[in-house]
Amino acid sequence: MARLSILLAVLLVAATRAVVLMPRDPPPLRAGTDLSPPRGLPAFELVDHRGAPFNRQSLAGHWSLVFPGFTQCPDICPTTLAILNRLMAQLDGGAKGMRVVLLTVDPERDSPEALARYLGYFSNEFIGVTGDAGELARLHAALGITAIRIPGAGGDYSVDHSAPLLLIDPEGRLAGYFLPPFEVDALASDLAPRLARIP
Repeated sequence: MARLSILLAVLLVAATRAVVLMPRDPPPLRAGTDLSPPRGLPAFELVDHRGAPFNRQSLAGHWSLVFPGFTQCPDICPTTLAILNRLMAQLDGGAKGMRVVLLTVDPERDSPEALARYLGYFSNEFIGVTGDAGELARLHAALGITAIRIPGAGGDYSVDHSAPLLLIDPEGRLAGYFLPPFEVDALASDLAPRLARIP
């Protein structure tokens, strides 16, 4: 009987330990919207601001915040990138599990070189992505990004576009999104538990 009691006690301790150590899902987003289940993305072939290939595999193994924008944007894009720079500083050590990606809505003007110059004003860690207009349009559609070219004087133009922060999970799937206005503290509170789960 004593042996049975000891065996039951050992099993109880082991079961309790397993439950405690079992990975738990992160809490729901409070400042954003979760997508359940996350949405897979189509295959795509683009390039980053260094001229290196950027594809679906580039989004795997870490969390990403993808922001649609363009280098000639007068207000929303630079404001958002400045907020994201502050967010990464606040996440501190956890930021190693997060990537910030500026996905252009203006491939005609946003060459890799233009993106590199532009992102240099915000963070050397941010990634700019551009490429073939058709490839970008397919990825925009999969991410729910809208963009409309607005003609200006003398052949100039601007681009009106949606401005969410799109949360991509470590499997390269669209897992949620945040809509402006963005607050650094709220974003950090939502993202920190997810980043803690990256090995």
